[in-house]
Amino acid sequence: MPQGLPRRIRYAFVIQALLAGLSVVALVSVVAWFTRDALVRQHLQAEADAYWHVVPGAGAPAAPTVARHYVAAGDDAAALPSAWHALPEGLTRLQGEPRAVLVTRDPGGRGTLYVSYDTRITDRVLFISAATVIVLGLLAVALITWLTYRTSRQIVLPINRLAEDVARWDPLQGDAVAPLAMTADSSHEVRALSAALQGLAARVAEFVQRERDFTRDASHELRTPLTVIRVASDIMLADPAMPLHSQRSLLRIQRAGRDMEAVIDAFLILAREGGVAPQSEEFDVRDLVLEEVDKVRPLLQGKPVELSVVEAAHPRAFAPPQVMAVIVGHLLRNACTFTEQGRVEVVVEADAVVVRDTGIGMSSEALQRAYDPFFRADAFNPTGKGFGLSIAFRLGRRFGWPLSLDSTQGQGTTAVLRFTPLGTTDGAAA
Repeated sequence: MPQGLPRRIRYAFVIQALLAGLSVVALVSVVAWFTRDALVRQHLQAEADAYWHVVPGAGAPAAPTVARHYVAAGDDAAALPSAWHALPEGLTRLQGEPRAVLVTRDPGGRGTLYVSYDTRITDRVLFISAATVIVLGLLAVALITWLTYRTSRQIVLPINRLAEDVARWDPLQGDAVAPLAMTADSSHEVRALSAALQGLAARVAEFVQRERDFTRDASHELRTPLTVIRVASDIMLADPAMPLHSQRSLLRIQRAGRDMEAVIDAFLILAREGGVAPQSEEFDVRDLVLEEVDKVRPLLQGKPVELSVVEAAHPRAFAPPQVMAVIVGHLLRNACTFTEQGRVEVVVEADAVVVRDTGIGMSSEALQRAYDPFFRADAFNPTGKGFGLSIAFRLGRRFGWPLSLDSTQGQGTTAVLRFTPLGTTDGAAA
């Protein structure tokens, strides 16, 4: 029997059967108890009425289990059993013996009648009857529970099998949800659910294939013009007659081309296209940070902002360097864009890169949405697009590099990117 929902249904039916069985036992026991008392009381009262009204003062009891004792007013009650002397008027069950005694007074005050009844036969008959009813009731409860469970199992089992198939389904591998083997008693709802899931699986497979085609085509189509730009700029830089100011422009073109390649690689990784993922290699985190710092310095031109790097350690990492460059680049661009005065400080630690700024900061509400695509803490800043932190966070999560933010509105923001280093050495401030 599969686990999950069918097992919970089985436990529910077992508990239901136990509760129903206990209810049957308790109800029959209570009914038998009150029935016995009612029968005994009725029988003794009939014997007393017969004595007083039918044949007053004479006649034998109607059954051998019944005994009558009449004590006239003023007579000695020594003939009575000692346990009967203090009995009140009415029916009393004697303690320690299977006997009930009914005490009635003569309406004329002439005496007292004691009618006793041996309850063993009645108790035995009622016990057998109650036991029979309990056994039949338990059998009925068990049978009804089993039939209901089988019906529920036939309804739920296809759904559980379908859930297991969906759990094993991997759309990235091109798998499909296998159709269920429907039987004649399969419900309309189960058939509809199976058909809907198969249709969903087909649509998801088509979507995944379109995504793969897009990332493959985008990789080829975007890299081709970038390659042309890079080769053309290399040829122009190799020309000794190229003016100095043109060389600087060409270097910026080459740098922008490399940035675009890094962004393409990052997007392809996020698109789950493993075939074009950048290769991992060992690199110096400090050198990567310094290169990204040089790229963002033009963003601070004309601003009274100091950009500095502090080398608290000299770590090396084994990962795609383009990916870390994209993350660090986004953090630096955000810090430079939203800092109008003060400083932007980058700290290279043994297992982290920390970017601190004295910019506009973020409120607690904005900090909670900082990783949402297209969200901007400063909606009126024309340079921010609200997409950089989302890309950085998703790339960090993909490679196991947690990215955290700590910000105070009006005071600045601190971003911490943690990574797994290969080794560290002490460094000095730069």
